[in-house]
Amino acid sequence: MPQKSPRLKRIQTIAIAFLTIAGIVNYLDRSTLSIANHSVAQELHLNGAQMGLLLSAFSLAYAFSQLPVGALLDRFGSRAMLGLGLFVWSLAQVAGGFIVTLNHFLTARVVLGIAEAPLFPAGAKVIHEWFAVRERGAPTGTFVSSSTIAPMIAPPLLTALMLSFGWRPMFIIMGVLGVFVAIGWYAVYRNRDQVALTAGETAWLEDGAQEAPQKKGLSFAEWGMLLKLRNTWGMIFGFMGVIYMVWLYLTWLPGYLENERHLSIAHTGWLVAIPYVFGTIGMASSGYIADYLLKRGMAPIRSRKWPLCVGLIGAAAFTVPAAYTPSTALAITYVSLAMMFVNLSSGSAWALVSVAAPRHLVASLGSMQNFGGYLGGSFAPVITGIVVDQTHSFVNALLISAAVAFAAAFVYLLVVKEVAPQSASQEAAAQLT
Repeated sequence: MPQKSPRLKRIQTIAIAFLTIAGIVNYLDRSTLSIANHSVAQELHLNGAQMGLLLSAFSLAYAFSQLPVGALLDRFGSRAMLGLGLFVWSLAQVAGGFIVTLNHFLTARVVLGIAEAPLFPAGAKVIHEWFAVRERGAPTGTFVSSSTIAPMIAPPLLTALMLSFGWRPMFIIMGVLGVFVAIGWYAVYRNRDQVALTAGETAWLEDGAQEAPQKKGLSFAEWGMLLKLRNTWGMIFGFMGVIYMVWLYLTWLPGYLENERHLSIAHTGWLVAIPYVFGTIGMASSGYIADYLLKRGMAPIRSRKWPLCVGLIGAAAFTVPAAYTPSTALAITYVSLAMMFVNLSSGSAWALVSVAAPRHLVASLGSMQNFGGYLGGSFAPVITGIVVDQTHSFVNALLISAAVAFAAAFVYLLVVKEVAPQSASQEAAAQLT
């Protein structure tokens, strides 16, 4: 078996470290509005439906940016696209600290959503480029754990910043931090085709791959053929259920604890962190579970699909009692377990991308999945805001989320099937001849 060189280990470590840091900054920036939810609503005189619209402005822009961003990533690489995106979204975050009207805030959140679009497809592409098939689960779990680590530290960190300086300086400080990370990423990271690999390094990276040697570039026919594959649509619709619940908790959990459970902002800041501790456990374990199942002989796609389905069903099962219990302690417990399971699903979904497409189509497939997820997820803040305005309770909003997650599990179970990752390339080539 080929041996991994020290240089390759160093490249992998740097790539995952920067991706994880960028992911943490990404989700801290997303969390600023949910943490400042009450303060922003008071200052701008917004009702629940208007706040839901503001919270959804990001996710809608993010969703519709996914499709072109995936193709651009596969053509120009992760170094330039992620570096540019990180720089622009950080500027949009800074701008959020200077807004004076709802329309200004909507514009800043739209730009934030567009610029953040490259991150997770870029991460999937980086992992596919720099890790062999048998070792992709663990780095995927580490990278996507940023999406739970940040919300875990965001409540105490951002609440402390907001109470000390105000919500506007909180936005500005986080934006400046992102600018520095963007500069560091572009200065340090290199795409695989920018590095002269030895024969041994190439052999390590290609060991276990079920695809032909990659050509450079991406054709429109290949990109379009992904949309003709059942697995693509299964991943698009299935991920809707994952992100609907993730986005509901990310955007409304602080408001839920303040309004439904009558907790103060200071107490909310610390209690919101608890479910994200469990979410991080679920997210980080997803990659190790996938690698373990693969080593035990399970086929690559099934090793990702089964944890994904279990996670969605578990998330739905624990969200239902969270909606009904009169106990705040039990509500936190149930929400924490739901977060663990839904994030197991989220991590497994990104691990699925890394084995479901050849290298030059990974970002495109990841972006299609993310498009579906955030298109569905965009409805969560709006529906929740409307339900809360009409019923003055979060019960029905949580039940809707559980139903969506349960349905998504069956989409993955029935639609996503084991196929060789080169299928999309082969079918696209057939269309060209």
